[in-house]
Amino acid sequence: MRHRRSSRAFAFLSILSLALAAAPAAAAEELRGAAILEHPCGNTAVRHMGLVHAGKMAEAVRLGTPAMQKKWQDLPAEDRAMMSELMQAMSQSEEEFGAAIREHGVLTLAGKAATLVVEIKRQDENGDSTETMRQQFALDGASCLIDRGDGME
Repeated sequence: MRHRRSSRAFAFLSILSLALAAAPAAAAEELRGAAILEHPCGNTAVRHMGLVHAGKMAEAVRLGTPAMQKKWQDLPAEDRAMMSELMQAMSQSEEEFGAAIREHGVLTLAGKAATLVVEIKRQDENGDSTETMRQQFALDGASCLIDRGDGME
């Protein structure tokens, strides 16, 4: 009886381990530098930054998911105005941001989500500093939309 249970347990564990080994791994893929600008998320990121920099928030918001667009529209007008000013002041031109992505960007793709991180380290007479921009995206086929707010850290 004991041998029979051990055999069943061993058979079950063997089948389970084979099934797990055969299951496709959902590994994240990373793109770095200029390769990011060839991906739809890189294009969305640069376009969004350029629109914000130009003060075209209505157009920039349309690059977000429907949920992001709704969150923006649900904000009181004075909050949208304040956030627009702040975002514009912290933004870069498309050319500047594209160069920053080429030099310091990492785009991580994981299923239907992607995250762009641009981390710039500086050293001057006052010491070291790091500026990090992180943007999350939702992938839907060839489309890439901003999924959650972007921010500077």
